[in-house]
Amino acid sequence: MKRAFPILAVLCVAFLGFATYEGLFVAPTERTMGDVQRIFYYHVPSAWTAFLLFFLNFIASIQYLVRGNDFADRFAKWVAVLVGAAGCIAVFAIKPMPAGIEPSSVATTALAITGLYFLIRKYFPEERTDVLALVTAEVGVVFCTVVLVTGPLWARPVWGIWWTWDIRLTSTLVLWLIYVSYLVLRRFSTSGQTPSVAAALAVFGALDVPLVYFSIWVFRTQHPQPVIGGGGSIDPRMLHVLLINWLAFLFFAALLCWARYELEIFQRQVEETHVLESLLEPENKQS
Repeated sequence: MKRAFPILAVLCVAFLGFATYEGLFVAPTERTMGDVQRIFYYHVPSAWTAFLLFFLNFIASIQYLVRGNDFADRFAKWVAVLVGAAGCIAVFAIKPMPAGIEPSSVATTALAITGLYFLIRKYFPEERTDVLALVTAEVGVVFCTVVLVTGPLWARPVWGIWWTWDIRLTSTLVLWLIYVSYLVLRRFSTSGQTPSVAAALAVFGALDVPLVYFSIWVFRTQHPQPVIGGGGSIDPRMLHVLLINWLAFLFFAALLCWARYELEIFQRQVEETHVLESLLEPENKQS
């Protein structure tokens, strides 16, 4: 990590700089909102990145809860397989799909859930899933905070107000509060059951992610309708810049998670060493 991280960090900064240039100068100006619409290239990728990180937190939390029990572990694996299969079958069985839901998105999401579940299970031992859950929650809260800051900055010149208790805005705030509560619990609780309780809270919190995503289709809302899917449309040049910024944000998020993951493991190893030293100290005094 010591050799690769600085190189990847420089590449990430360059990528973020290029993405910023694309968003500010290359993307066409939106006719109605003008230049303020350019917040879109940072608001939306931040939301997508936060959702992905919370999703990884959800899977890692489930695995931390079930891996200690053989029956629960086998059951969770079969559920993951069934989710992937059900998503593919739904594409052909449910016609037409509900408004705003693309068949390809359903199949891709279901297969991604199955794939990520088994990738995490393969490469992260039981205790490391707890570290992964903590790290993705921390970085996810950072990106969700960006969403909550850029949203009002965009809303003020467009809606004339900084905040309204719209279902999309309110559910996003609730999502942020749930994961902040998760981090507070992890930081200040000293109970041995804290990781398990926090994992249960994370599983509960993840249920808010679909509500945030689908709220603009289910409820009447002031929030703009989606420009991708759901009957929306977007200038191909805008979509190109949006995807570039999302890739840059994903790169940045991955670097943050990597650095924080290694730091958390090192911190836990130091704490274990201190505990062992404190246990051995009385024996050394007696001898």
